[in-house]
Amino acid sequence: MCTLVILRRPEHRWPLLFGANRDEMIDRPWRAPGRHWPDRPEVVAGLDELAGWSWLGLNDWGVAAAVLNREGSLGPAPGRRSRGELVLEALDHADAAAAAEALAHLDPRSYRSFNLVVADERDAFWLRHAGGARIEVSPLKEGLSLLAAGDLDDLRTRRLALAMPAFRAWPAPDPEAGDWTGWQSLLGSSRAPPGEPPTAAMRFRTDGYGTVSSAIIALPARESAERTAHFRFAGWQPQATPWCDVSLA
Repeated sequence: MCTLVILRRPEHRWPLLFGANRDEMIDRPWRAPGRHWPDRPEVVAGLDELAGWSWLGLNDWGVAAAVLNREGSLGPAPGRRSRGELVLEALDHADAAAAAEALAHLDPRSYRSFNLVVADERDAFWLRHAGGARIEVSPLKEGLSLLAAGDLDDLRTRRLALAMPAFRAWPAPDPEAGDWTGWQSLLGSSRAPPGEPPTAAMRFRTDGYGTVSSAIIALPARESAERTAHFRFAGWQPQATPWCDVSLA
């Protein structure tokens, strides 16, 4: 059950902050975000080596995208396309509105169910495929939103119910000051409250499955010439790697 944290502040110098934890089979090979696709040189994204696609990325035009499985749909299925394709297809576009419009017209029968978020500094959209006849598109509200394997801000999911007050209370990243401490600590926390299962923590590991990586993306206001996007990344499984800046050069 992957988790996304989205903070939208349209009038802020940093109008979009995007936090992500990827939960996956620990032995599924992956590579940290980079420019892995020669036919898409404008894309910086994590590479799922098994499928050849991605779960999270950013392009040079300032569009970020992430895909999550919905409840009960872990893994591939015969005759269905990889949901990782959707991240790269979203990142083919120069703005989030155009990406959401294009992906809304895909045939949902081609994919297992998913949640997809695509955003830039002006707009953000949640694309929901829950097994219906069409892919539903909803604008994301201003402020804080959390998403996992269900619907947006579904606090029946214990992880989201526990994480929401923490992300409201802790300081958001300050890219200009180089301060990522709050969100890095929250995304990397393996503490579950007493009486809660390990999977209630933002980062967990069970037999063969767990949180394999975390990321933070920060997008500046477009009119800014002196500020550029930031992409932070940490690996947890199968081997821990510390938080670092992803090269966007």
